[in-house]
Formats: sequence, C-alpha cells, structure tokens
Amino acid sequence: MKSDGDLIQTQVGIVGAGLVGMAAAVAMHHAGYKVALVDAKQPEPPARAYINTHKDAWDQKIYAISPKNVQWLSKLGIWQHIDPLRIGRVQAMQIWGDAGGSPLVLDADDAYQDHLAYIVEGASLNEALVRQIQTCNISTLLGSPGVKLLTEAGKTLLHLNDMALECDLLIAADGSNSWVRRQMNVALNKKNYDHIAIVANFDTEKPHGNIARQWFAHDEEGNNTILAWLPLPGNRISIVWSVATEYAHTLMTLEDDVFTQQVSQAGGHLLGQLTQITARASFPLALQISETLALDGVVFIGDAAHQIHPLSGQGMNLGFRDVIDLLAILQDKNSYQSINDPGLLKRYSRVRKADIFDMRLLTDGLFQLFKSDRLAIKSLRNLGFSITDHSTIKKRLVEKAISL
Repeated sequence: MKSDGDLIQTQVGIVGAGLVGMAAAVAMHHAGYKVALVDAKQPEPPARAYINTHKDAWDQKIYAISPKNVQWLSKLGIWQHIDPLRIGRVQAMQIWGDAGGSPLVLDADDAYQDHLAYIVEGASLNEALVRQIQTCNISTLLGSPGVKLLTEAGKTLLHLNDMALECDLLIAADGSNSWVRRQMNVALNKKNYDHIAIVANFDTEKPHGNIARQWFAHDEEGNNTILAWLPLPGNRISIVWSVATEYAHTLMTLEDDVFTQQVSQAGGHLLGQLTQITARASFPLALQISETLALDGVVFIGDAAHQIHPLSGQGMNLGFRDVIDLLAILQDKNSYQSINDPGLLKRYSRVRKADIFDMRLLTDGLFQLFKSDRLAIKSLRNLGFSITDHSTIKKRLVEKAISL
C-alpha cells in the first residue's frame, strides 16, 4: 500500500468490518491484492471475551454455515481459529407444515454426506476473522466514517474524516443501511414482512440428535409464524422465531419461564424441559435487494446487496458466495483488464443476481405460501410437503443445500 500524505492508495478498499467484509478482506489478501479495510465504528469488545471467561455462556446470535463455505473459510485459515467444541453440526432437518402430522425429514445421509450445515456463534466467527485479519497484517482504518465518495478516472476516492483512500476497486460490505449505496444513489427494492425475529439459546432436557427442526404455524390471531430450533454442542439449542410484530412485542415482555414455556409448546415439547440460557434479542425482518450490484468500480456484497428472510438459514452463506464469485471472476480476467473493468463487474452482477433471485424465490415464496389462510393455498402447501417427502426429491434438496 502506498501513502502520499493523507492519501492512502491501495488496490482493494472494503467498507464494512462485519463478518462478510472481514472475510472479503482475507480472501482478497490471499488472492494477492493489497487491501484496506475501513469501518466507521471502532470495534466493540468482543462478546467472545466474556464467553472465554464464562465457559457456560453462549452468544445468542448464531449462523448456519454450509459445508462448502466451511471448506472455503478453512482454506482462508479462518475456520481453524474457532473452538470445535463451540460448533454445532446439523445432520438432518425435520420440517412441520401447519397441518401437523409427521414432519418432512431431510437427512445428510440421503446425499451420502456427513452434515447439512454447521452452527457457529457470531462472536466465535467474528473472533476468528479478526485473528486472521491480524495474522495477514491487513491494513485497517477503524473508527473512520466516510465523508464523501467519488468515482472517476478508473479510481474510487473515499474521503474519511482526516484522510482519503484511493483504490481500484471498492467493495461495499457496510450492511443493510449501506452508506456507500446511498452515496452512489443506488435504489433499493424493499418489502417489510411486518415480522420480527426473536433469538435466544436454551439448555434441553433431551439430546437434539444434531437435528435442526422447523415449524410453520399460525398464532392465535391467524398470523403465520416460523420457529427454528438449531442444534448447538451438547444439550443446547438456539432458536429463531419469526412472528408478527405485535405478537413479538408480547413475547419479548414475557418473563423468562413463561417465554420458555411458549417456545417449548410451539415445538411440541420434543426435547423435554427447556431452560433459557441467554437473554432474548429481536430484529425486524424485511426483504431488500439492491437494484445495482456493481457500479463505477464499486461492488456490493452481503447485506449491502441483499437481505432475505432467515427461514432458510442462508443469509451469511449468500454473502460469502458474493465474495467467492467476485474472486472467481477477477481470477479469470485477461491480463489487460483492470480489476474494476466494467465488463468484469457486469459479469459479477449477472452471476450474483441469478443466485439472489433463486434464494429470494425460496425464502419469500415460502413466507408468502404459509402466510395465506386461504383453504386452497393451505391444501396446496401441505400437498407439496407430501410430494416432497419422496426419496429422489429429498436427495436433490439435500444435495442443493450442501452445495450452497
């Protein structure tokens, strides 16, 4: 990296030091690019520091990572920094429709695989990424909010409070309320679900058997609900409960023992007595897709590019695939092409739009399908569960899940 006074010059600038932004920084570094990682905020003391001191503590925010992305993170030297005793493994999924009855079962064995996904705490993954950023000696400009963004003469100039960063390619990984996206006047297609996701962790009386469980149901007012129980190491689970906003406010005000009873009842008491071991957290849910994924030497990744319903557990995987596809395109470029070549970035947009469309179709489609209370739709969706419960179809579903 070259510095000329208060001007810092590099090949790749990354705005946003979240999980996807840090992964992009490490991946770009491994590909041989000079990288600078910028974030408006100073890093907060990691939740992991508390967890290291209190071994029974668990981060309430968790992510499902596909086997393919675990391999990618391992190649980057990131996954190895995570304590294997803090990683949950999903060997099968059980999914219930709102008609009750037996669940649809998707098993890794159906595709001759060991696992469908790995469950990792946000704090553990964050710590692993920070350690690899430090190991790679990647330049970081933290606590440096953007002031102005200019793109001209094949370069992007990012003005910060007391300096400026000039780069060939700028990667916007600054979240769903992306400052870079606003500076570039990129429109956002957004649909609010009027749902809130509630997350918390529990000890369970019975072993979960490394099975992820999901229920599509309705609350007392007829609003659709989606509850997921995700296996953590030992007799522990993490839940993600998507419910209508008003119901969410009610659930968030309940005493812990009453809320725990609600969670257990919604899951048919399958794992016996539950004990809440973390505080609850909640966040609003929306579908939002950036109309443009690349523009004038700037590319958008992660939540800055797309945000989907968490029912598929693919949000983080989608962000990692942004980085993987971008690197694959850059590594396949001709020697005369710059890394901000418009043709390359258009290709990135085409590839990512197809993947995002598929995931949007899955998540939004399922949400809308179970939102409807029309009898014909209800019959259709439960017929779909019956049709899907076929060995050949299940095998293809499992293969698709683990290939993401």
